[in-house]
Amino acid sequence: MTAAVAYAAAPAAVPCPETPRASTGARPRTGGGQRVRVPLRLVVGAQYRDAALSVYIKVAALAMRPEGCTAKVSVLAEYLGLSKSVAERGLKDLTNPDPVDGLTEVITTRRTLRGGRGQSAHRIVRTAAEDEHFVWVPVRAADALSPRLLRLYALIAYAEARNVPLSVGDLGGMLYHHTGKKAGQHLGDRQAARLLEELGSTGWITVHARQGLQGRHAYETHRHPVHPVVQAPAAAPDIHDGSGADDHAGSLASREDQRTDRPVKRAGVGGAIRRRRDAGSSARGHGEKRSNNGGGTTYRGPGLQLSPRVWQVLEPVRPELPAISPYVLRRIGQEIGRQLSAGVGMERLTARLTARYSRLTAHAPAAENARRGDVGRWILGAGLPRHGCRLDSCESGTTWATGERCHLCANIAAEAERLAAAAAEQLLAAAPWPEPPTPVRPPTTWLPMPPPPDPGPEPPGPAEREQLRAAATPETVRQALAEHGVPMAIRLYGRALVLPHLTDPEHDGGTPA
Repeated sequence: MTAAVAYAAAPAAVPCPETPRASTGARPRTGGGQRVRVPLRLVVGAQYRDAALSVYIKVAALAMRPEGCTAKVSVLAEYLGLSKSVAERGLKDLTNPDPVDGLTEVITTRRTLRGGRGQSAHRIVRTAAEDEHFVWVPVRAADALSPRLLRLYALIAYAEARNVPLSVGDLGGMLYHHTGKKAGQHLGDRQAARLLEELGSTGWITVHARQGLQGRHAYETHRHPVHPVVQAPAAAPDIHDGSGADDHAGSLASREDQRTDRPVKRAGVGGAIRRRRDAGSSARGHGEKRSNNGGGTTYRGPGLQLSPRVWQVLEPVRPELPAISPYVLRRIGQEIGRQLSAGVGMERLTARLTARYSRLTAHAPAAENARRGDVGRWILGAGLPRHGCRLDSCESGTTWATGERCHLCANIAAEAERLAAAAAEQLLAAAPWPEPPTPVRPPTTWLPMPPPPDPGPEPPGPAEREQLRAAATPETVRQALAEHGVPMAIRLYGRALVLPHLTDPEHDGGTPA
């Protein structure tokens, strides 16, 4: 067979497959790899950027080697998939003293060769105290997750270790904006829910929907992703603080063009969008106001819609609701919804409104004045607000759950009484006592002696004094001052009741001349 025939008889060439990588089809290690003990203050502290946590984990892992961490900042950034500027800002937060407590998490030592040529710095992490709170984080998570997702992972890992139930609102309150106009503010529920969904898609956590305490989601962290994730092309991480991830971790544009093809105005978060109508159209949209012949305005917006829970709370004042304007009634509904969202139950709000409305209707003039005025403003200003001390469980001086008197209110009242009694004692001690009258000498001539002065009533006993003081009124105290003088009035009614009448400028005749 010639070479040409052999070439023609050979089968068609099969393209050479790509050389398989060592990681293809590899199972995750059961141990999960190396872990780093991270101080909890780095995870929850708003003074640290998200990138500071990633840099700390990588520096701590490299510092476990005998020679310590000698990697350059560019190498650290390459390991973590960050830009060099983001890694430098995160390292700056770690190497500078914390403005809150003055701790430095990463100790850096500069090194220079004999010839003056510099070497990379030597870095180690601070030795944590024995009683300091911490969380274990896999080093692989810092390499695979963006800084914000890594921080969210660390929060969930700590809560899981402590068996603390979490909600989306709790997580949103522990994550912060670090750039832009909202720097220092919490991310909120919506962004926390989006980040949870993104973190769950990576396989580092598993979300068990509605399987936690009181219907919350239960979260389970893993030391390695439970399923493979398609790796995107190498790029700077999206930290969700702007439209791009440049050196300043914000928008890539220097100026924004305000002109758009179709300007849209939003009424608020979740509100309706007002669209422009043709100039010649006579139709009026919802939410507009229409002038009438009297020169006023008529509301043309959507009808009032309140939830069943709001109507149940307003049941005690239902006869008064027709007199309230839709605007004020909508504000009342918003206030009730705010308190219900804060944890105040419907039963407590309904009981509060019932008690105060019953006291209002018990006084006919006050109720009539409220009806002549604005009942809605009374509900907003007097019917719904909580009265009591700073404790949330206090309801007008009593504990709502038990019905007993609030201990903090009792302590405040006792302290006020003690201060009032001390002030009365000081004023009474400083008050001038009346001088005794000059004794009258008997006449030299024989004259009939005048009758002896009336010694007054016999001093009552302790039980009678208690009864007198319990039934004392300002009129009886002033009468005792006029008839018997200051010492006898004090013995009868006590200094606390007599002292206000001594200092009263209208008192005339209580003190004998």
